[in-house]
Amino acid sequence: MANRILIVDDAAFMRMMIRDILSKNGYEVCGEANDGAQAIEKFKELKPDLITMDITMPEMDGIHALKEIKKIEPNAKVIMCSAMGQQAMVIDAIQAGAKDFIVKPFQADRVIEAIKKTLG
Repeated sequence: MANRILIVDDAAFMRMMIRDILSKNGYEVCGEANDGAQAIEKFKELKPDLITMDITMPEMDGIHALKEIKKIEPNAKVIMCSAMGQQAMVIDAIQAGAKDFIVKPFQADRVIEAIKKTLG
C-alpha cells in the first residue's frame, strides 16, 4: 500500500512541486492544505502517514500546527519545509517534534530521502 502524504504549504506552486515529486516516486498524496489550521482539520479527517509542512504561512504557522497535531497524535510524522535562512525556526520545529526538514527550493532527491528516512 502506498504511503499517504498530506502536503501543507500556502503556495499552490510549492504544493504542486511536492505533489509531482511524490507521485513520481510512488507516494499517494491524500490531501493538501494551505495553512496550519486547515492542516489540523485535514490531519484529523485523512489520518495521513506523513505530513510535509511549510513553516511560514498565514493564519497559523507550521510550528503551531505541528504542536497541535502532536497533541492529537503524538506519533505523527511531520517533515518541515522552510526557505533558506530560517535556521532558528528549523530548530523550533525539531524541538516541537518534526522528524526532519527540507529546504526550499526543493531538490527531489532530498525530499524523497527525508520521506524514506521518516517512514522507515
